[in-house]
Amino acid sequence: MRGFLASSIGVTCAAALALPLTPPALAATASPVPAAEAARPAPRAGTPATTSSDRRAAEPSAAGSTQSLPLEPLARDRTTPSAPATEQGLPRRAVRHFSLVGVVWDDPYAELHGRVQVRTRTAGTGTWSGWQDVETHNADHAADPDTPERASGRVRGATAPLWVGDSDGVELRVRSESDDSAAGSTGHTSGTRNLPAAPPLPSGMRLELVDPGEDDNASSGDEEEPRAAGGANAETSAVTETSAVAEASAVNADLAAFGATEIAALNRAESEQEYLALNPGGLTERQLRAKPYVGPRPGIVTRRGWGANEGLRESGFRYTKKVKAAFVHHTASGNSYRCSQVPSLIRSIYRYHVKSMGWRDIGYNFLIDKCGKIYEGRAGGVAKPVLGAHTLGFNSNSMGIAVLGSYGAKKPSKSAVKAVARLTAWKLGLYRMNPKGKTYLKSAGSNLHRKGKKVRLNVISGHRDGFKTECPGRKLYGKLGSARSKAAHYQGR
Repeated sequence: MRGFLASSIGVTCAAALALPLTPPALAATASPVPAAEAARPAPRAGTPATTSSDRRAAEPSAAGSTQSLPLEPLARDRTTPSAPATEQGLPRRAVRHFSLVGVVWDDPYAELHGRVQVRTRTAGTGTWSGWQDVETHNADHAADPDTPERASGRVRGATAPLWVGDSDGVELRVRSESDDSAAGSTGHTSGTRNLPAAPPLPSGMRLELVDPGEDDNASSGDEEEPRAAGGANAETSAVTETSAVAEASAVNADLAAFGATEIAALNRAESEQEYLALNPGGLTERQLRAKPYVGPRPGIVTRRGWGANEGLRESGFRYTKKVKAAFVHHTASGNSYRCSQVPSLIRSIYRYHVKSMGWRDIGYNFLIDKCGKIYEGRAGGVAKPVLGAHTLGFNSNSMGIAVLGSYGAKKPSKSAVKAVARLTAWKLGLYRMNPKGKTYLKSAGSNLHRKGKKVRLNVISGHRDGFKTECPGRKLYGKLGSARSKAAHYQGR
């Protein structure tokens, strides 16, 4: 696929000046956010007064922003008052508008053993939610060890993000718990049992409140220039945000018009012709004579379509050699979103991955909502083998597909499962992979497979097949067999 993998950046510079930052359909309505609208709302009755540090953390900013609030000790062990607090959080307070929350800490290798719960106040109504759990085990979604992205010095430990919708108040509590504490609370024992002490919480914990920005301001956002590789903030960047927008669009130029907000669906015959066109000189005579098992290309919303601020991510793209497997994930961000909110949800996850967690871009290659719509994830071209940060230890020669939501107890929609099948039938077909088959990937190191081990996996696998994790949730994992069969059928097998 050498010809296919050649970058389209050659047309970027010429097109950069012609491509506006705001998507065409939204250009007429885009406008700066008035200062009065961006200002922090006054606390409602019954809301504790905020401190000067709270106000500094919640200064007005352009649409699309992150408020980062350091946690405070909430409780200490009275017998050892000098010991680190086993409970941290934030008292109820008013803040600027946000829609997604998460907790980060300094050391990406440190684990949070405990429970994170948040309450939020709905903007407009002033109604406070009940306590909601935030998924704490998220380290398995990450770049591989010993990669430039992992070793950038910017990466932080983090919980999964939780979508809460438009909110303007928050309360948080984080409690350290030992792994045996739950077991020690059940059953009957004689005498006194000494339970293990709760482990210390990670240092440098902060609450991240992410505002995705309004749809009509999403592309202009923070007016940030793309980060240069190897530097968090390059003083002078050769790539402006305008050229970054063009760069992200140019890599899909073989599939859609430059600046398109969606890549149109194709039928099987058209997809087979596309397969040959994308592989000039990359196929053997035998492969050219053989029937191509490529599923019909599904419609895909581009980064421009969901309003990605290309100034957030690191400039340039990173590729792996091929796509031999697809790992299916859930985002563990909750199921309360509406499908009309998905562009905002994806912009929030993107901002959380980059600004809060320190990644070079959003980690997943594709995202799928519960209505079955497919979205482009990490920049680099939807048909290309873009190196993601989705399955720690197995990002090379694979792609990551995240179904938006939490599927431990809730069944995924039929539309979402069908979309997984349609996407994998096409993308795996471009690399001549059978969705019902097996393949080998070399582990870069995980808690399930040692570094260097060649692991036999399903071509369509769940995240838990490469790493000991609950992802993609029991209910979604149980649907992968159906997705494999459907994908093979779409390929004509």
